[in-house]
Amino acid sequence: MTVILRTVARVVVPLGFVVSFAFFLQGHNLPGGGFIAGVLAASAMALAYLAYGLDGVEDDVLGREVETAVEHVQHGIVRDYQSLYAAGLGIAVTGGLASIAYGYLTGTTIPYMTQTFRHATVPLFGDIELASALVFDLGVYAVVVGALLTIISVVGAE
Repeated sequence: MTVILRTVARVVVPLGFVVSFAFFLQGHNLPGGGFIAGVLAASAMALAYLAYGLDGVEDDVLGREVETAVEHVQHGIVRDYQSLYAAGLGIAVTGGLASIAYGYLTGTTIPYMTQTFRHATVPLFGDIELASALVFDLGVYAVVVGALLTIISVVGAE
């Protein structure tokens, strides 16, 4: 890989994750959300793979020694991406079921994925709205990142 690509990746990859986080937080009222933020985070990781390769990311960033492409898929980072996908699916379903559980505890009937919100002050962002749908968006984010990086890593390992 070229020195120019690696130099650009050192700047763009962290910036991609910061913008992804901002898109994730503002997704309820402005363009963004879990899906867009997940695609942006996966794109940043794809750039890191292009610049450093699958071996470089796994060895240098994660500190693991993986020798073959089969080890990447069976024991390496691909396995972690698959776990992230499964966890995201569980978070999204649980986030939707939380309203039903709240309704059960309070003796009311609340439909699946009913949401509520609160306001909080976060440094650098100011006043933000924390909606209960943020939990569902977190699950969507994890599913999108896990699925896209699984595909990119498996194809890249071959």
